[in-house]
Amino acid sequence: LANRDEIEQVLVNIVSNAIKFTPNGGEVLLGVTADDHEVTVNVRDTGVGIPAEDLPRIFERFYRVDKARSRQMGGTGLGLAIAKQIIEGHGGRIWIESELDQGTSFSFTLPIESGEGAAVSD
Repeated sequence: LANRDEIEQVLVNIVSNAIKFTPNGGEVLLGVTADDHEVTVNVRDTGVGIPAEDLPRIFERFYRVDKARSRQMGGTGLGLAIAKQIIEGHGGRIWIESELDQGTSFSFTLPIESGEGAAVSD
């Protein structure tokens, strides 16, 4: 069973990052799909994007892409590391795709447990 509070923490982190790094007039889109085995959640924005060389380190603790921008925008560099730990702890996967000046897409999966009562717990 997925822990509702932990999944909410992941969503709040990813959506707040998308909003923070998307300029006025941009878009943040949230999508959810499911098949027999897993649910996939995607948060896509039309923000500033992340340089390709930073993508492999984006889920590391305390890693921030642009130190000057991070100081100005706030944040500790822990949110995405925690999100990864939560999703993987639930048996899911999390990944990112990004292009500078085009935007970023964060996706994660959660396995679907079969049987009665399988879903999200409080």
